[in-house]
Amino acid sequence: MPAPLDGVRVLDLTNVLAGPFCCHQLAHLGAEVVKVEVPGRGDLARQLGADEALNARNMGVSFLAQNAGKKSVTLNLKSEKGKALFRRLAAGADVLVENYRPGVMARLGLDHEALLTVNPRLVYCAISGFGQDGPLRNLPAYDQIIQGLSGVMSITGAPDTAPYRVGYPICDTIGGLTAAMAISAALNGRERNGGSFIDVSMLEATLATMGWVVSNWLIAGVRPQPHGNENVTSAPSGAFRTADGLLNIAANKQEQWEILCRHLGREELLERPEYRTREARKANREALRAELERSLAAKAAHDWARELNRLGVPSGAVLAVPDILEHPQIAERGMVAEFPAVPGAGRDIRVVRTGFKLDGRAPAVATPPPELGADNAAVYGELGLSEAEIEDLKAEGVL
Repeated sequence: MPAPLDGVRVLDLTNVLAGPFCCHQLAHLGAEVVKVEVPGRGDLARQLGADEALNARNMGVSFLAQNAGKKSVTLNLKSEKGKALFRRLAAGADVLVENYRPGVMARLGLDHEALLTVNPRLVYCAISGFGQDGPLRNLPAYDQIIQGLSGVMSITGAPDTAPYRVGYPICDTIGGLTAAMAISAALNGRERNGGSFIDVSMLEATLATMGWVVSNWLIAGVRPQPHGNENVTSAPSGAFRTADGLLNIAANKQEQWEILCRHLGREELLERPEYRTREARKANREALRAELERSLAAKAAHDWARELNRLGVPSGAVLAVPDILEHPQIAERGMVAEFPAVPGAGRDIRVVRTGFKLDGRAPAVATPPPELGADNAAVYGELGLSEAEIEDLKAEGVL
């Protein structure tokens, strides 16, 4: 069956994470994604990652992680010939995604209004830290900056350690997912509405995912606080020490709390007034934690998780990243893709796909992340440029 975005061409002008992650989703949904990169160096992510040898090859781990299935062309958008060539690319595209600071594309003469003259059906998506207007619009947008400004850091960690940064670039990722969702919606409505301009603010996209936290303040007037591994809405609900590591338990319902106590052989806790109701347990959660951990120390986290889940008490061991990637739940569902002997990288690579299946299949792309400019001949050849013309433009610094 054709993928949902088969036949859709996307021009990906983005760098590092939010934009590339957006286009990563679109590629797995079937879009033809043409990554337009700066000649000579390309996406900054090509030089980023934990493997220095790959960074030196311009195929850094950070780039490999979210660029599989894309094509790569080089183009100098500051040159007049480059701008002219880009307009020709835009004329045949369905979507353009960029994550420059607001105003950069306008200064180049390649903003949404300018490109409408060559393609009135273009879905143009601009991803930035704060959106295209407002007092912060011109500030640089790095994930950690957005984490701090959004309030994410203020509620991450325990009361004695917060503010704390979330351990991966969550705001970049949320921005990318938000953009992919908006683009898919705009494409669906294009027959009725024509082209669209999508303004994605990473700050606002992050706030949109903080519904409970934000609403506790907006509606209830309760200032959000850091609670470490504790679930603020219930107890016992959090991470508890066992014989070999942490175990998450979410005994959020009264019957789950009662089952937990009986399975641990701690029926006496059910009779104590400080633990009788949800609100009482929340008020005495630290003392309750100590009581439960004395019993949980008898077994390993995986053993407790197996037993408690069987009884209807949601539980799960706290795993490291390598452990969950090797777990059958992930390994058997097609979440991880393997590309052998990737050009430029000089080795096999494994990367994650998307977090969903369509009609029972994990969306996949056929090709690995591309070398810089790997598709210049094919893409520009489609525009009618000869090999000699492409070589001349390369010599002039246009490609």
